[in-house]
Amino acid sequence: MENLVILTNDPSFTAWGYAVVSKNKILESGCIKTAPEQKKRRIRASDDRTRRASEIAGSLLQLIATHDVNFILSESPHGSQNAQAAIMIGLVAGLLVGISESLNIPIEWYSEQDSKKAVLGKKAATKEDMIEAIDKLYDVDWRSTKYIDEAVADALAVHYVASKQSQVLKMMRQ
Repeated sequence: MENLVILTNDPSFTAWGYAVVSKNKILESGCIKTAPEQKKRRIRASDDRTRRASEIAGSLLQLIATHDVNFILSESPHGSQNAQAAIMIGLVAGLLVGISESLNIPIEWYSEQDSKKAVLGKKAATKEDMIEAIDKLYDVDWRSTKYIDEAVADALAVHYVASKQSQVLKMMRQ
């Protein structure tokens, strides 16, 4: 596949980091931010979660259409401190799987530790360490907004680990 266009993700219900990458060049990067508004809108929490999921899905679908994305990478959602967090983890994973399946775009998942180990050589690192390391590997248009830069750095770390480990990407590049 000569024109491999990858959407790489750091999925989160609150601040979803992404980058669209082709030939190691970042075509677009950013963060899809949603916030709970059930009290403001006077709706049930479940309806508000659905609204937020719809906003994220719409943004991702727009990115895929705009850049003709043909491969998706993502950090695996992990950890949950409570029932709400567990619901969010399921929603973000389901969102990407649904998009991948419905558009017939292959997807691969990598753990946060896989990314840190590939980028920094260790499984524990600060967000600042990751931003610094990613800045040396990619030409990133940093926004100087902490949560955006952290989310984009994490999405690009997923791209970096996949570029080193993915058998599918190796086959697609041949």
